[in-house]
Amino acid sequence: MSPLTEQQLLQILPNARPVAGIFVPALNRAMARFKINSRLRTAAFLAQVGHESGQLRNLVENLNYSADALVRTWPTRFTALSSAAYARQPEKIANKVYADRMANGPESSGDGWRYRGRGLIQLTGRANYRAAADGLGLPLIDKPELLEQPEFACQSAAWWWSQNGLNELADAGKFEAITRKINGGLNGQADRVALYERALKVLA
Repeated sequence: MSPLTEQQLLQILPNARPVAGIFVPALNRAMARFKINSRLRTAAFLAQVGHESGQLRNLVENLNYSADALVRTWPTRFTALSSAAYARQPEKIANKVYADRMANGPESSGDGWRYRGRGLIQLTGRANYRAAADGLGLPLIDKPELLEQPEFACQSAAWWWSQNGLNELADAGKFEAITRKINGGLNGQADRVALYERALKVLA
C-alpha cells in the first residue's frame, strides 16, 4: 500500500487540519515500522487513534473532571462526599485514580500524573511506559512527555497496536474486538465505526 497522503488524512479526519502536515510523515513512519501496511489495517488504525486523540489534536489525557463526573467515571474511587476535594484538579485526580496499579506507586508518588494517558492511543501507567520504552528504545520512564511529540505519539500507538495483535484483528475485520482491546468496552463506538467506514472508502 502506498504511503498515506495529507489529502487522504484530511478526508478521514477533517478536524486534524491544523496538525495534518506534521502528522502525515510521522504516521507513515510508525505504520511502516509496525506493519500497519494494508487498507484494512490502516483504516482500523486511523479510525481508532483518530477517535482516541480527538482527530490528532489531544496527545495528553484530559483529567479536568467535575465532582459529579468523578463519581460517574470512577464510582469505586469517589463518593459524592470525597469527590469535592478532587474536582477540577487534574494532577490530584490522576494521582488518585491511577495509584497502586499498572506498576504505579501510591497516590503520594505522583506516578499517576507522571504516567497519565499520552500519545495517540493514550498509553497509561508506569508498566505500559516501561514496555513502550523497551519496545521503542526511548527513555520514557525519565521523559514521559516525549509521547506528547507527534513522532513518538505515533510510534507508541503503532507499537501498542502491534503488541496487542490488532493487525491480525484488523485483517479479520474484527473492529469491535479492536475497540474492546483499546477501550476495555465500547465507549465512542459509533464515532469509531463512522471513522473506520470513511477510512475504508478513502483508502479504496
